[in-house]
Amino acid sequence: MKARFLRFAGVKSRARRASTAGLFLTLFASVSANAQQGTAEQRRACSPDVYRLCAGEIPNVRAITACLRRNRANLSEACRAVFDQAGG
Repeated sequence: MKARFLRFAGVKSRARRASTAGLFLTLFASVSANAQQGTAEQRRACSPDVYRLCAGEIPNVRAITACLRRNRANLSEACRAVFDQAGG
């Protein structure tokens, strides 16, 4: 019974993380003052870096953006190009 509950809790936790990540991906704001939604290409470029460097900030888009800026030296080339392009 306990193992069954723990298995269900694990699935629920993974589902919550996946939905949170999905929310982030749909709400990812560019670094512009207008906080426009990033393109699918920009989200694809930065998603791995978000999970690697800023997972604790999900789903707070502003905190994620700030985290990525703080970790600029550790960003992948693709994500760094997104920030360079946006002027951030």
